[in-house]
Amino acid sequence: MRSSCAYIRSAPLLLWRADALTGSPQLGRSVKILVYGAVHQQPNIGVSALAAGAEAVLSRAFPDADIRFRSTGPLGDGPMNLSHTAPLLKEMVVNRRGLRGWTRSFDLLCDIRGGDSFTDIYTSKMFFKLSAFPLYAQALRVPVVMLPQTIGPFENRASRILAKRFMRGCRLVMARDPRSSDFAAELGRPVDLTATDVVFAIERPEPSLKHRDVVLNTSGLLWHAGNRHVDSDAYRAGIRGVIDILLAEGRQITLLAHVVGRTDTGADNDRAALAALREDYGDRLEYVVPSGLDEVRSLMASANVVVGARMHACLNALSIGVPAVPMAYSRKFAPLLDQLGWHHTVDLNASGEQIATAVLEEIHAVEGEDLTPVLRTARARIDAAVEALRQLSD
Repeated sequence: MRSSCAYIRSAPLLLWRADALTGSPQLGRSVKILVYGAVHQQPNIGVSALAAGAEAVLSRAFPDADIRFRSTGPLGDGPMNLSHTAPLLKEMVVNRRGLRGWTRSFDLLCDIRGGDSFTDIYTSKMFFKLSAFPLYAQALRVPVVMLPQTIGPFENRASRILAKRFMRGCRLVMARDPRSSDFAAELGRPVDLTATDVVFAIERPEPSLKHRDVVLNTSGLLWHAGNRHVDSDAYRAGIRGVIDILLAEGRQITLLAHVVGRTDTGADNDRAALAALREDYGDRLEYVVPSGLDEVRSLMASANVVVGARMHACLNALSIGVPAVPMAYSRKFAPLLDQLGWHHTVDLNASGEQIATAVLEEIHAVEGEDLTPVLRTARARIDAAVEALRQLSD
């Protein structure tokens, strides 16, 4: 019996065939589509928003499509977990679980991989793991599209080679911000379209019956002392500074989790941050752990302003016409928001006092601001993405 190591050595030979393939079958309007990297029911509400937005875009482009969803982990359609690399590569060779037939059953694979994971900043190992299945689909001659997402950066040569080969094998490549388009051009495969985040394709919800003043999304990821993005002490101090001053101004604050774990513990779980703040502030604040995307968007639609370190907390708000103050921990925030004409991002690489001051200044600046130009720009970019997808069937 061949060892797992032998399968791992042989499977990449199959994956690299994707670079040599030319031509793909023409698509009709009635197609079976797999969205890879997002599912509707996900602890990370941002990923659920990507699934809903992708479905909205694809349904406009292919009205009769059968759209399925697969996460980069265990959730969604399919015969096996696509995030366990060794079993996945073994199955690519031996085909005992039906992965080959399942993959070939799709007319189109739409890769969105969490919106921000086409990069090696989370390690090259993670980038390869998330790329293995889409490369396999290319090798089986299933047309692959990159839905609007962040592209890059790439810190090592092997990742850049893999990214370039994969992108060259795609029928259509869309970025969601100009900086990502620049990275793609540097790799030698320019994007076909610079769109925006697919959250702007989701229909506006009915506001919840209860009106909210300031909705504050506190990130459990950044609250955690072991995070690699920002100084957690400064972030915590900044959040507490914002809360203290808003309370002194007589404002009402709703703390909202946007990544929802099963308990109040965990390094990437907003419930942990809410639990810590509840100990400090008790019933002076409202605490909301939502059941899903619909509740989040309905709650935000009733708010005066949203502040958040989860990017999709802010994008959810903006997409329904509610002003938002993004607290940016990475480069993915500003390029996307700036191209829409929304210039209110606060950089978290600062002291707690500086963070609090900047956030409060932006809250006062954005309240009452007309988002019509932002939404008009975003919807035009969504329309362009829909048209680019439609052209695949022309």
